[in-house]
Amino acid sequence: MNTTTSIRIAQDLYDQARSEAIVEHRTIAGQVEYWAKVGRAALDNPDLPVSFIAESLASLSESKDETTEFVPRTIHRS
Repeated sequence: MNTTTSIRIAQDLYDQARSEAIVEHRTIAGQVEYWAKVGRAALDNPDLPVSFIAESLASLSESKDETTEFVPRTIHRS
């Protein structure tokens, strides 16, 4: 079970989260949590581009029904 905790953040960060949450179809809390996950993963993996981290986290949240099978562009023959 997930529990919630209230925290205080700067009003400008809240406003940015609200704007981005609308675009990304998330709640404000969901947007802040997403930023925190991306930030934590970026700190844990400094050699990876942030865009790769964000895309990887997004793919992990997709249901298996929404995924597409990987098809290589070329097939290497021996």
